[in-house]
Amino acid sequence: MKFLRKQYKIYSQANSRILPHYFILNLFFLATENFFSEIALLLKYTTMQENLPSTLSKELLEELQNAIENLDVAFIKSKIEDELHPADIAALVYELQEEEAHFLLENLSVEVASEVLSELDEDIRKDFFKKLSYEKLAEYINLMDSDDAVDILKELDIQVREEVIATLRDRQKARNIIHLLPYEEGTAGALMAKELIKANINWNIKQCIEEIRRQAEKVEKVYSIYVVDDKNILKGRVSLKKIILSSDDTLIADIYEDEDIVAVESYRTQDEVVEIMQKYDLEAIPVVNVQGKLLGRITIDDIVDVIQERADAERQAMSGLSGDTEEDDSVWQSVKARLPWLIIGMAGGMLAASVTDMLGQPVILLVSVLANFTTLIAGTGGNVGIQSSSVILQSLAHKSVFELSTFQRLFKVLLIALLNGTILGILVLLFCLIFGYEIKVAIVVSAALFSVILLASFTGTLTPLVLNRLGFNPALAAGPFITTANDLIGLAVYFSVARLIYHI
Repeated sequence: MKFLRKQYKIYSQANSRILPHYFILNLFFLATENFFSEIALLLKYTTMQENLPSTLSKELLEELQNAIENLDVAFIKSKIEDELHPADIAALVYELQEEEAHFLLENLSVEVASEVLSELDEDIRKDFFKKLSYEKLAEYINLMDSDDAVDILKELDIQVREEVIATLRDRQKARNIIHLLPYEEGTAGALMAKELIKANINWNIKQCIEEIRRQAEKVEKVYSIYVVDDKNILKGRVSLKKIILSSDDTLIADIYEDEDIVAVESYRTQDEVVEIMQKYDLEAIPVVNVQGKLLGRITIDDIVDVIQERADAERQAMSGLSGDTEEDDSVWQSVKARLPWLIIGMAGGMLAASVTDMLGQPVILLVSVLANFTTLIAGTGGNVGIQSSSVILQSLAHKSVFELSTFQRLFKVLLIALLNGTILGILVLLFCLIFGYEIKVAIVVSAALFSVILLASFTGTLTPLVLNRLGFNPALAAGPFITTANDLIGLAVYFSVARLIYHI
Protein backbone atom coordinates (compact mmCIF):
# COMPACT_ATOMS: atom_id res chain seq x y z
CA MET A 1 0.00 0.00 0.00
CA LYS A 2 1.28 3.46 -0.85
CA PHE A 3 2.92 4.98 2.14
CA LEU A 4 2.11 7.98 4.25
CA ARG A 5 4.12 10.33 2.10
CA LYS A 6 1.52 9.93 -0.62
CA GLN A 7 -0.82 11.81 1.70
CA TYR A 8 1.37 14.88 1.25
CA LYS A 9 0.08 15.28 -2.28
CA ILE A 10 -0.57 18.85 -3.34
CA TYR A 11 -4.12 20.06 -2.77
CA SER A 12 -4.09 23.76 -3.65
CA GLN A 13 -6.81 25.28 -5.83
CA ALA A 14 -5.09 27.71 -8.19
CA ASN A 15 -8.32 29.58 -8.77
CA SER A 16 -7.01 32.66 -10.55
CA ARG A 17 -9.53 35.46 -10.25
CA ILE A 18 -9.10 38.17 -12.80
CA LEU A 19 -9.70 41.93 -13.08
CA PRO A 20 -9.58 41.89 -16.86
CA HIS A 21 -9.42 45.60 -17.63
CA TYR A 22 -6.18 46.01 -15.70
CA PHE A 23 -3.67 43.46 -16.98
CA ILE A 24 -1.04 44.37 -14.37
CA LEU A 25 -3.60 43.51 -11.70
CA ASN A 26 -4.17 40.20 -13.44
CA LEU A 27 -0.52 39.32 -12.97
CA PHE A 28 -0.65 40.51 -9.38
CA PHE A 29 -3.63 38.30 -8.58
CA LEU A 30 -2.02 35.28 -10.25
CA ALA A 31 1.17 35.76 -8.25
CA THR A 32 -0.69 36.46 -5.01
CA GLU A 33 -2.94 33.42 -5.28
CA ASN A 34 -0.02 31.17 -6.13
CA PHE A 35 1.77 32.52 -3.04
CA PHE A 36 -1.19 31.83 -0.76
CA SER A 37 -1.69 28.35 -2.23
CA GLU A 38 1.95 27.65 -1.38
CA ILE A 39 1.38 28.87 2.19
CA ALA A 40 -1.69 26.62 2.50
CA LEU A 41 0.32 23.69 1.17
CA LEU A 42 3.12 24.24 3.68
CA LEU A 43 0.63 24.52 6.54
CA LYS A 44 -1.03 21.29 5.48
CA TYR A 45 2.32 19.51 5.13
CA THR A 46 3.40 20.72 8.60
CA THR A 47 0.09 19.68 10.18
CA MET A 48 0.32 16.20 8.70
CA GLN A 49 3.89 15.86 9.95
CA GLU A 50 2.70 16.71 13.45
CA ASN A 51 0.07 13.98 13.16
CA LEU A 52 2.51 11.23 12.17
CA PRO A 53 2.31 8.00 14.20
CA SER A 54 3.81 8.35 17.66
CA THR A 55 6.49 5.76 16.79
CA LEU A 56 8.08 8.32 14.46
CA SER A 57 9.73 11.47 15.73
CA LYS A 58 12.49 13.91 14.87
CA GLU A 59 14.49 12.51 17.78
CA LEU A 60 14.31 9.01 16.31
CA LEU A 61 15.38 10.35 12.93
CA GLU A 62 18.37 12.10 14.49
CA GLU A 63 19.31 8.95 16.40
CA LEU A 64 19.10 6.93 13.18
CA GLN A 65 21.29 9.42 11.31
CA ASN A 66 23.87 9.28 14.10
CA ALA A 67 23.76 5.47 14.04
CA ILE A 68 24.32 5.43 10.29
CA GLU A 69 27.20 7.89 10.62
CA ASN A 70 28.77 5.61 13.23
CA LEU A 71 27.96 2.46 11.21
CA ASP A 72 25.87 1.20 14.15
CA VAL A 73 24.08 -1.77 12.61
CA ALA A 74 22.86 -2.96 16.02
CA PHE A 75 20.75 0.20 16.40
CA ILE A 76 19.14 -0.43 13.01
CA LYS A 77 18.32 -4.01 13.97
CA SER A 78 16.98 -3.30 17.46
CA LYS A 79 15.32 0.12 17.15
CA ILE A 80 14.28 0.24 13.52
CA GLU A 81 13.72 -3.26 12.20
CA ASP A 82 12.34 -4.81 15.40
CA GLU A 83 10.15 -1.92 16.56
CA LEU A 84 8.83 -0.18 13.45
CA HIS A 85 6.34 -1.16 10.77
CA PRO A 86 7.80 -1.29 7.23
CA ALA A 87 5.65 1.72 6.27
CA ASP A 88 7.18 3.71 9.14
CA ILE A 89 10.66 2.65 8.07
CA ALA A 90 9.83 3.88 4.57
CA ALA A 91 8.84 7.21 6.13
CA LEU A 92 12.32 7.48 7.60
CA VAL A 93 13.93 6.58 4.27
CA TYR A 94 12.34 9.64 2.67
CA GLU A 95 14.01 11.88 5.27
CA LEU A 96 17.50 10.46 4.75
CA GLN A 97 20.19 11.39 2.27
CA GLU A 98 20.74 8.89 -0.55
CA GLU A 99 23.80 7.23 1.00
CA GLU A 100 22.12 7.08 4.42
CA ALA A 101 19.01 5.48 2.92
CA HIS A 102 21.12 2.88 1.10
CA PHE A 103 22.99 2.00 4.29
CA LEU A 104 19.70 1.56 6.16
CA LEU A 105 18.14 -0.66 3.48
CA GLU A 106 21.25 -2.78 3.08
CA ASN A 107 21.34 -3.55 6.81
CA LEU A 108 17.69 -4.53 7.19
CA SER A 109 16.76 -8.18 6.89
CA VAL A 110 15.72 -9.22 3.39
CA GLU A 111 12.17 -9.85 4.58
CA VAL A 112 11.72 -6.37 6.07
CA ALA A 113 13.64 -4.61 3.30
CA SER A 114 11.41 -6.18 0.64
CA GLU A 115 8.31 -4.76 2.37
CA VAL A 116 9.93 -1.34 2.76
CA LEU A 117 10.88 -1.29 -0.93
CA SER A 118 7.27 -2.00 -1.87
CA GLU A 119 6.28 1.19 -0.01
CA LEU A 120 8.86 3.48 -1.62
CA ASP A 121 8.57 5.65 -4.71
CA GLU A 122 10.00 4.51 -8.01
CA ASP A 123 12.88 7.01 -8.13
CA ILE A 124 14.24 5.95 -4.72
CA ARG A 125 13.97 2.26 -5.59
CA LYS A 126 15.79 2.78 -8.89
CA ASP A 127 18.69 4.53 -7.18
CA PHE A 128 18.97 1.70 -4.67
CA PHE A 129 18.65 -1.09 -7.24
CA LYS A 130 21.48 0.34 -9.36
CA LYS A 131 23.96 -0.76 -6.71
CA LEU A 132 22.62 -4.29 -6.31
CA SER A 133 23.55 -7.49 -8.06
CA TYR A 134 20.92 -9.54 -9.88
CA GLU A 135 21.10 -12.14 -7.13
CA LYS A 136 20.38 -9.58 -4.39
CA LEU A 137 17.56 -8.04 -6.37
CA ALA A 138 16.06 -11.50 -6.86
CA GLU A 139 16.14 -12.06 -3.08
CA TYR A 140 13.92 -9.01 -2.54
CA ILE A 141 11.58 -9.86 -5.44
CA ASN A 142 11.25 -13.43 -4.25
CA LEU A 143 9.59 -12.27 -1.00
CA MET A 144 7.07 -9.89 -2.58
CA ASP A 145 3.57 -10.65 -3.77
CA SER A 146 3.55 -11.25 -7.51
CA ASP A 147 1.66 -8.01 -8.28
CA ASP A 148 4.13 -5.88 -6.29
CA ALA A 149 7.04 -7.74 -7.86
CA VAL A 150 5.72 -7.06 -11.36
CA ASP A 151 5.20 -3.35 -10.60
CA ILE A 152 8.84 -3.06 -9.51
CA LEU A 153 10.25 -5.16 -12.36
CA LYS A 154 8.43 -2.97 -14.91
CA GLU A 155 10.44 -0.02 -13.58
CA LEU A 156 13.71 -1.76 -14.54
CA ASP A 157 15.41 -2.16 -17.91
CA ILE A 158 14.35 -5.23 -19.86
CA GLN A 159 17.77 -6.87 -19.54
CA VAL A 160 17.82 -6.39 -15.76
CA ARG A 161 14.25 -7.63 -15.52
CA GLU A 162 15.03 -10.84 -17.41
CA GLU A 163 18.20 -11.48 -15.41
CA VAL A 164 16.30 -11.09 -12.13
CA ILE A 165 13.50 -13.41 -13.22
CA ALA A 166 16.03 -16.00 -14.33
CA THR A 167 17.77 -15.75 -10.95
CA LEU A 168 14.63 -16.27 -8.83
CA ARG A 169 14.85 -19.42 -6.71
CA ASP A 170 11.08 -19.77 -6.49
CA ARG A 171 10.27 -20.91 -10.02
CA GLN A 172 6.52 -20.73 -9.38
CA LYS A 173 7.00 -17.07 -8.46
CA ALA A 174 8.94 -16.60 -11.70
CA ARG A 175 6.13 -18.19 -13.72
CA ASN A 176 3.56 -15.97 -11.98
CA ILE A 177 5.58 -12.86 -12.77
CA ILE A 178 6.03 -13.86 -16.42
CA HIS A 179 2.26 -14.40 -16.65
CA LEU A 180 1.48 -10.94 -15.20
CA LEU A 181 4.05 -8.86 -17.10
CA PRO A 182 2.13 -8.62 -20.42
CA TYR A 183 -1.01 -7.11 -18.87
CA GLU A 184 -1.55 -3.49 -19.81
CA GLU A 185 -1.19 -0.92 -17.03
CA GLY A 186 -4.52 0.18 -15.58
CA THR A 187 -6.32 -3.15 -16.15
CA ALA A 188 -7.52 -5.77 -13.71
CA GLY A 189 -4.82 -8.12 -15.00
CA ALA A 190 -2.11 -5.65 -14.03
CA LEU A 191 -3.62 -5.20 -10.55
CA MET A 192 -4.12 -8.85 -9.67
CA ALA A 193 -1.82 -11.10 -7.68
CA LYS A 194 -1.46 -14.77 -8.47
CA GLU A 195 -1.25 -15.76 -4.81
CA LEU A 196 -4.61 -17.16 -3.66
CA ILE A 197 -6.16 -20.30 -2.20
CA LYS A 198 -8.43 -22.42 -4.34
CA ALA A 199 -10.12 -25.78 -3.90
CA ASN A 200 -11.41 -28.28 -6.43
CA ILE A 201 -15.14 -28.75 -6.37
CA ASN A 202 -14.69 -32.55 -6.18
CA TRP A 203 -12.54 -32.51 -3.04
CA ASN A 204 -13.74 -33.38 0.42
CA ILE A 205 -13.04 -31.22 3.48
CA LYS A 206 -9.97 -33.23 4.50
CA GLN A 207 -8.34 -32.78 1.10
CA CYS A 208 -9.27 -29.13 1.10
CA ILE A 209 -7.71 -28.42 4.50
CA GLU A 210 -4.47 -30.15 3.48
CA GLU A 211 -4.33 -28.06 0.31
CA ILE A 212 -5.10 -24.86 2.25
CA ARG A 213 -2.15 -25.57 4.55
CA ARG A 214 0.11 -26.03 1.54
CA GLN A 215 -1.09 -22.98 -0.41
CA ALA A 216 -1.40 -20.65 2.59
CA GLU A 217 2.38 -20.57 3.05
CA LYS A 218 2.60 -18.11 0.15
CA VAL A 219 -0.64 -16.18 0.78
CA GLU A 220 -0.38 -13.37 3.30
CA LYS A 221 -4.13 -12.76 3.74
CA VAL A 222 -6.89 -15.32 3.28
CA TYR A 223 -10.28 -13.73 2.59
CA SER A 224 -12.06 -16.76 1.13
CA ILE A 225 -11.44 -20.05 -0.68
CA TYR A 226 -12.24 -20.01 -4.39
CA VAL A 227 -13.83 -23.14 -5.83
CA VAL A 228 -12.88 -24.33 -9.32
CA ASP A 229 -13.60 -27.40 -11.44
CA ASP A 230 -11.10 -29.70 -13.14
CA LYS A 231 -10.60 -27.11 -15.93
CA ASN A 232 -9.90 -24.31 -13.42
CA ILE A 233 -13.24 -22.64 -14.20
CA LEU A 234 -14.36 -20.49 -11.26
CA LYS A 235 -17.52 -22.00 -9.79
CA GLY A 236 -17.92 -20.07 -6.54
CA ARG A 237 -16.35 -19.73 -3.12
CA VAL A 238 -16.52 -21.35 0.30
CA SER A 239 -15.96 -19.65 3.63
CA LEU A 240 -13.42 -20.82 6.18
CA LYS A 241 -16.25 -21.08 8.71
CA LYS A 242 -18.07 -23.70 6.62
CA ILE A 243 -14.87 -25.66 6.09
CA ILE A 244 -14.10 -25.71 9.82
CA LEU A 245 -17.65 -26.72 10.82
CA SER A 246 -18.05 -29.46 8.18
CA SER A 247 -17.01 -33.08 8.66
CA ASP A 248 -13.95 -34.48 6.87
CA ASP A 249 -15.91 -36.47 4.30
CA THR A 250 -18.18 -33.57 3.27
CA LEU A 251 -17.71 -32.57 -0.37
CA ILE A 252 -16.89 -29.01 -1.33
CA ALA A 253 -19.62 -29.32 -3.97
CA ASP A 254 -22.19 -29.59 -1.16
CA ILE A 255 -21.20 -26.46 0.78
CA TYR A 256 -19.77 -23.91 -1.66
CA GLU A 257 -21.67 -20.75 -2.64
CA ASP A 258 -22.18 -20.07 -6.33
CA GLU A 259 -24.95 -17.47 -6.38
CA ASP A 260 -23.21 -14.39 -4.97
CA ILE A 261 -19.74 -14.82 -6.46
CA VAL A 262 -18.56 -11.57 -8.08
CA ALA A 263 -15.59 -11.69 -10.45
CA VAL A 264 -13.97 -9.39 -13.01
CA GLU A 265 -12.36 -10.21 -16.34
CA SER A 266 -8.65 -9.48 -16.69
CA TYR A 267 -9.25 -6.87 -19.43
CA ARG A 268 -11.51 -4.68 -17.26
CA THR A 269 -10.17 -1.24 -16.36
CA GLN A 270 -9.04 -0.52 -12.83
CA ASP A 271 -11.81 2.07 -12.51
CA GLU A 272 -14.39 -0.64 -13.20
CA VAL A 273 -12.78 -2.85 -10.55
CA VAL A 274 -12.93 0.02 -8.04
CA GLU A 275 -16.62 0.59 -8.74
CA ILE A 276 -17.48 -3.12 -8.36
CA MET A 277 -15.54 -3.54 -5.10
CA GLN A 278 -17.05 -0.35 -3.66
CA LYS A 279 -20.56 -1.33 -4.75
CA TYR A 280 -20.44 -4.82 -3.24
CA ASP A 281 -18.17 -3.90 -0.28
CA LEU A 282 -15.58 -6.54 -1.18
CA GLU A 283 -12.19 -7.11 0.45
CA ALA A 284 -10.98 -9.19 -2.47
CA ILE A 285 -12.29 -10.06 -5.92
CA PRO A 286 -11.27 -12.97 -8.20
CA VAL A 287 -10.01 -12.26 -11.71
CA VAL A 288 -10.95 -14.57 -14.58
CA ASN A 289 -10.24 -14.72 -18.30
CA VAL A 290 -12.92 -14.66 -21.01
CA GLN A 291 -13.46 -18.43 -20.56
CA GLY A 292 -14.10 -17.97 -16.84
CA LYS A 293 -10.83 -19.58 -15.72
CA LEU A 294 -9.47 -18.30 -12.41
CA LEU A 295 -6.31 -16.25 -12.94
CA GLY A 296 -5.74 -14.42 -9.65
CA ARG A 297 -7.29 -11.98 -7.21
CA ILE A 298 -7.28 -8.27 -6.44
CA THR A 299 -7.22 -7.25 -2.78
CA ILE A 300 -8.49 -4.14 -1.07
CA ASP A 301 -5.01 -2.68 -0.47
CA ASP A 302 -4.42 -2.49 -4.24
CA ILE A 303 -7.79 -0.78 -4.70
CA VAL A 304 -6.99 1.78 -2.00
CA ASP A 305 -3.82 2.61 -3.92
CA VAL A 306 -5.83 3.11 -7.13
CA ILE A 307 -8.37 5.33 -5.38
CA GLN A 308 -5.59 7.42 -3.82
CA GLU A 309 -3.75 7.82 -7.12
CA ARG A 310 -6.96 8.78 -8.92
CA ALA A 311 -7.86 11.31 -6.23
CA ASP A 312 -4.34 12.78 -6.39
CA ALA A 313 -4.53 13.08 -10.18
CA GLU A 314 -7.94 14.78 -10.03
CA ARG A 315 -6.86 17.22 -7.33
CA GLN A 316 -3.78 18.14 -9.32
CA ALA A 317 -5.81 18.60 -12.50
CA MET A 318 -8.31 20.78 -10.63
CA SER A 319 -5.42 22.80 -9.20
CA GLY A 320 -3.78 23.39 -12.56
CA LEU A 321 -0.81 21.08 -11.98
CA SER A 322 0.74 18.99 -14.74
CA GLY A 323 2.03 15.53 -13.90
CA ASP A 324 2.64 13.87 -10.54
CA THR A 325 3.71 16.67 -8.19
CA GLU A 326 4.75 16.45 -4.57
CA GLU A 327 5.78 18.95 -1.91
CA ASP A 328 9.39 17.77 -1.78
CA ASP A 329 10.01 17.82 -5.54
CA SER A 330 12.92 19.91 -6.76
CA VAL A 331 12.36 23.57 -7.63
CA TRP A 332 12.62 22.88 -11.36
CA GLN A 333 10.17 19.94 -11.20
CA SER A 334 7.68 22.11 -9.34
CA VAL A 335 8.08 24.96 -11.83
CA LYS A 336 7.51 22.60 -14.78
CA ALA A 337 4.37 21.21 -13.15
CA ARG A 338 2.84 24.60 -12.29
CA LEU A 339 3.93 26.90 -15.08
CA PRO A 340 1.76 25.59 -17.98
CA TRP A 341 -1.58 26.39 -16.34
CA LEU A 342 -0.23 29.66 -14.95
CA ILE A 343 0.67 30.65 -18.51
CA ILE A 344 -2.82 29.64 -19.65
CA GLY A 345 -4.29 31.74 -16.82
CA MET A 346 -2.13 34.66 -17.85
CA ALA A 347 -3.22 34.25 -21.48
CA GLY A 348 -6.81 34.23 -20.25
CA GLY A 349 -6.11 37.49 -18.43
CA MET A 350 -4.74 39.02 -21.63
CA LEU A 351 -7.84 37.91 -23.54
CA ALA A 352 -10.01 39.36 -20.79
CA ALA A 353 -8.10 42.64 -21.09
CA SER A 354 -8.77 42.57 -24.84
CA VAL A 355 -12.48 41.95 -24.23
CA THR A 356 -12.55 44.89 -21.83
CA ASP A 357 -10.75 47.07 -24.34
CA MET A 358 -13.08 46.19 -27.21
CA LEU A 359 -16.44 45.97 -25.44
CA GLY A 360 -15.94 47.57 -22.06
CA GLN A 361 -13.90 50.70 -22.69
CA PRO A 362 -16.69 52.72 -24.29
CA VAL A 363 -19.07 51.61 -21.52
CA ILE A 364 -16.64 52.40 -18.69
CA LEU A 365 -15.77 55.81 -20.18
CA LEU A 366 -19.48 56.67 -20.22
CA VAL A 367 -20.54 54.95 -16.99
CA SER A 368 -17.36 54.46 -14.94
CA VAL A 369 -19.23 52.96 -11.99
CA LEU A 370 -19.80 49.77 -13.99
CA ALA A 371 -16.11 48.95 -13.53
CA ASN A 372 -16.84 48.33 -9.85
CA PHE A 373 -18.87 45.20 -10.69
CA THR A 374 -16.45 43.41 -13.03
CA THR A 375 -15.06 41.26 -10.22
CA LEU A 376 -18.61 40.36 -9.11
CA ILE A 377 -19.56 39.18 -12.58
CA ALA A 378 -16.31 37.30 -13.25
CA GLY A 379 -16.15 35.81 -9.76
CA THR A 380 -19.76 34.60 -9.73
CA GLY A 381 -19.40 33.06 -13.20
CA GLY A 382 -16.28 31.17 -12.11
CA ASN A 383 -17.88 29.91 -8.90
CA VAL A 384 -21.05 28.75 -10.66
CA GLY A 385 -18.97 26.94 -13.29
CA ILE A 386 -16.91 25.13 -10.66
CA GLN A 387 -20.05 24.11 -8.74
CA SER A 388 -21.65 22.68 -11.88
CA SER A 389 -18.52 20.86 -13.04
CA SER A 390 -17.92 19.42 -9.55
CA VAL A 391 -21.39 17.83 -9.52
CA ILE A 392 -20.78 16.31 -12.95
CA LEU A 393 -17.36 15.03 -11.87
CA GLN A 394 -18.97 13.33 -8.91
CA SER A 395 -21.52 11.60 -11.14
CA LEU A 396 -18.80 10.52 -13.59
CA ALA A 397 -16.80 9.05 -10.71
CA HIS A 398 -19.81 7.05 -9.49
CA LYS A 399 -21.49 5.87 -12.66
CA SER A 400 -24.86 4.19 -12.49
CA VAL A 401 -27.11 2.47 -15.00
CA PHE A 402 -29.82 4.86 -13.79
CA GLU A 403 -27.83 8.04 -14.42
CA LEU A 404 -29.46 10.93 -16.24
CA SER A 405 -29.08 11.43 -19.97
CA THR A 406 -27.29 14.52 -21.28
CA PHE A 407 -30.64 16.15 -22.12
CA GLN A 408 -32.00 15.46 -18.62
CA ARG A 409 -28.84 16.86 -17.06
CA LEU A 410 -29.05 20.05 -19.12
CA PHE A 411 -32.73 20.50 -18.32
CA LYS A 412 -32.04 20.11 -14.60
CA VAL A 413 -29.10 22.52 -14.86
CA LEU A 414 -31.40 25.02 -16.61
CA LEU A 415 -33.92 24.89 -13.77
CA ILE A 416 -31.24 25.27 -11.11
CA ALA A 417 -29.56 28.11 -13.01
CA LEU A 418 -32.89 29.92 -13.50
CA LEU A 419 -33.63 29.79 -9.78
CA ASN A 420 -30.12 30.76 -8.70
CA GLY A 421 -29.91 33.48 -11.34
CA THR A 422 -33.28 34.93 -10.39
CA ILE A 423 -32.50 35.00 -6.66
CA LEU A 424 -29.03 36.49 -7.08
CA GLY A 425 -30.23 38.92 -9.75
CA ILE A 426 -32.95 40.26 -7.43
CA LEU A 427 -30.49 40.50 -4.52
CA VAL A 428 -27.93 42.48 -6.53
CA LEU A 429 -30.68 44.70 -7.94
CA LEU A 430 -31.87 45.54 -4.42
CA PHE A 431 -28.27 46.08 -3.31
CA CYS A 432 -27.63 48.60 -6.10
CA LEU A 433 -30.84 50.51 -5.39
CA ILE A 434 -30.28 50.57 -1.63
CA PHE A 435 -26.75 51.95 -2.02
CA GLY A 436 -27.82 54.69 -4.42
CA TYR A 437 -26.75 53.39 -7.83
CA GLU A 438 -28.72 54.49 -10.88
CA ILE A 439 -31.58 52.29 -11.97
CA LYS A 440 -29.86 51.57 -15.30
CA VAL A 441 -26.71 50.44 -13.49
CA ALA A 442 -28.79 48.15 -11.26
CA ILE A 443 -30.56 46.66 -14.28
CA VAL A 444 -27.28 46.10 -16.18
CA VAL A 445 -25.60 44.35 -13.26
CA SER A 446 -28.60 42.17 -12.33
CA ALA A 447 -29.39 41.21 -15.96
CA ALA A 448 -25.73 40.43 -16.69
CA LEU A 449 -25.40 38.39 -13.49
CA PHE A 450 -28.53 36.38 -14.39
CA SER A 451 -27.19 35.69 -17.90
CA VAL A 452 -23.71 34.78 -16.66
CA ILE A 453 -25.12 32.27 -14.16
CA LEU A 454 -27.07 30.56 -16.96
CA LEU A 455 -24.09 30.39 -19.31
CA ALA A 456 -21.60 29.37 -16.60
CA SER A 457 -23.91 26.56 -15.47
CA PHE A 458 -24.10 25.14 -18.97
CA THR A 459 -20.36 25.56 -19.52
CA GLY A 460 -19.56 23.84 -16.21
CA THR A 461 -21.90 20.98 -17.08
CA LEU A 462 -20.95 20.38 -20.69
CA THR A 463 -17.17 20.82 -20.42
CA PRO A 464 -16.46 17.74 -18.21
CA LEU A 465 -18.89 15.66 -20.26
CA VAL A 466 -17.14 16.61 -23.50
CA LEU A 467 -13.67 16.06 -22.02
CA ASN A 468 -14.74 12.65 -20.71
CA ARG A 469 -16.17 11.69 -24.10
CA LEU A 470 -12.91 12.73 -25.82
CA GLY A 471 -10.83 10.66 -23.38
CA PHE A 472 -9.33 13.54 -21.35
CA ASN A 473 -9.39 13.85 -17.58
CA PRO A 474 -12.73 15.61 -16.85
CA ALA A 475 -11.25 17.06 -13.64
CA LEU A 476 -9.56 19.65 -15.87
CA ALA A 477 -12.99 21.25 -16.16
CA ALA A 478 -13.02 22.14 -12.46
CA GLY A 479 -9.68 23.95 -12.50
CA PRO A 480 -8.25 27.08 -14.07
CA PHE A 481 -9.67 26.08 -17.46
CA ILE A 482 -13.31 26.52 -16.49
CA THR A 483 -12.52 29.54 -14.31
CA THR A 484 -10.73 31.42 -17.08
CA ALA A 485 -13.37 30.48 -19.66
CA ASN A 486 -16.20 31.71 -17.45
CA ASP A 487 -14.32 34.93 -16.68
CA LEU A 488 -14.15 35.66 -20.40
CA ILE A 489 -17.78 34.75 -20.98
CA GLY A 490 -18.91 36.76 -17.95
CA LEU A 491 -17.13 39.94 -18.98
CA ALA A 492 -18.28 39.65 -22.59
CA VAL A 493 -21.90 39.23 -21.44
CA TYR A 494 -21.62 42.04 -18.89
CA PHE A 495 -20.34 44.65 -21.31
CA SER A 496 -22.70 43.46 -24.06
CA VAL A 497 -25.69 43.92 -21.76
CA ALA A 498 -24.39 47.37 -20.76
CA ARG A 499 -23.96 48.41 -24.40
CA LEU A 500 -27.45 47.19 -25.16
CA ILE A 501 -29.13 49.05 -22.32
CA TYR A 502 -27.10 52.24 -22.75
CA HIS A 503 -27.41 52.06 -26.60
CA ILE A 504 -23.66 52.37 -27.06
